[in-house]
Amino acid sequence: MTVTRFAPSPTGWIHIGNLRAALFNYAIARQAGGTFILRIDDTDPVRSREEYVQGLKEDLSWLGFTWDREERQSLRTDRYEEAKRRLIEGGRVYECFETSTELDLKRKKQLSMGKPPVYDRSALRLSEEEKAKLRQERPSHWRFLLDPGRIEWEDGILGPISIDAESVSDPVIQKEDGQWLYTFASSVDDAEMGVTDIVRGADHVTNTATQIQIIRALGAEPPRFAHHSLLTGPQGEGLSKRLGTLSLRDLRAQGVEPMAVLSLMARLGSSDPVELRSSVQEVVDGFRLGSFGAAPTKFDAEDLWPLTQRVIAHKPVEAVAPALARAGVPEGLQAGFWAALHENVAKESEIAEWWRVLSEGHAGTAAPEDRDFVEEALRRLPEPPYSEATWGEWTAALKEATGRKGKGLFQPLRRLVTGRDAGPDMGAVMPLLQVKPSLAETSDAA
Repeated sequence: MTVTRFAPSPTGWIHIGNLRAALFNYAIARQAGGTFILRIDDTDPVRSREEYVQGLKEDLSWLGFTWDREERQSLRTDRYEEAKRRLIEGGRVYECFETSTELDLKRKKQLSMGKPPVYDRSALRLSEEEKAKLRQERPSHWRFLLDPGRIEWEDGILGPISIDAESVSDPVIQKEDGQWLYTFASSVDDAEMGVTDIVRGADHVTNTATQIQIIRALGAEPPRFAHHSLLTGPQGEGLSKRLGTLSLRDLRAQGVEPMAVLSLMARLGSSDPVELRSSVQEVVDGFRLGSFGAAPTKFDAEDLWPLTQRVIAHKPVEAVAPALARAGVPEGLQAGFWAALHENVAKESEIAEWWRVLSEGHAGTAAPEDRDFVEEALRRLPEPPYSEATWGEWTAALKEATGRKGKGLFQPLRRLVTGRDAGPDMGAVMPLLQVKPSLAETSDAA
């Protein structure tokens, strides 16, 4: 059975970059009728916070994701202890005593000599007496001993990968304070949970090499790995400084629709065109891992807004009834309101803005050359209620009286009624007006 996992660290809000891993692994599991695990990688007790755990669940649910199992690394420390014990017995995990300062000095010295900053394994040369003495002086940390040779795998996106194990430091698996590190805890979990497929960012390629050896040392078969490209800004700039503003909760608060997010992210960076989907299942059905490339992927949050507007435009009135009610649109007018305005609402929050104009009116404006015309138009417009015929009758009478036609006739009236130069069919808008339009005493030129 196919088993995938999304394993976020609850040290912040889930952002658009995290979503790629979540979406890719979710789609692979659902396409195969397999298992999708939500695994909270909360081994860092200082930075991990429960509010982030709840927040990421809310964000995933908002997108329409479901998960078959939930796991927490903080509840699995006994499994890491047991795995460590077995690997120590097998000669694959060893104790080290260097401080962070000492390790930093070693790295600088190696770099100055033109050598890669790889751990020199000096701890392996310590005698039992020396180790016993060091334990009295300082805490220790533990490393996994990599086998020499090349670590190879067929990456689902990048193709054949080969990394020389001797170019990589033996990974630290447990810090001096007892904290389990990602490389080890994740490997133990993937092995014991039967994970078959892992998709994650290209910045994890070196981690994958070491984890393949750890998983094999644990007696399990490594999953199939694929590494998607990293996101950049629209000009190719790094997103690291902007990710705080690209959290899913912030995008949701701004009014972005979940299907706009999923439709874009399921195709961004692939050879397939972005297509607006109407359900999570459609996104899953159209997903092709092999269509993604290795080149950095440009992401522009502005691309979410046209998709959001299209999502909203396709919603039936029943789907937006709660938003209509919150905006104050009377139930009897909701169907007409949505029929008239659904293609002119860029995000649901604009429903309230439109209803405010239609129910309370606003001080309309007119260009200086249109002011006399607009004042005459107001004199010819009776008090509401209006019908669908009102707009045609009103503009026909003004055309005959003033000789105006086309844009010169219609646009000043549209601006008067709605405050906009473009928008919905005015014949459908007029019956929604609750007050007669008015003209501001002074108005700016358009």
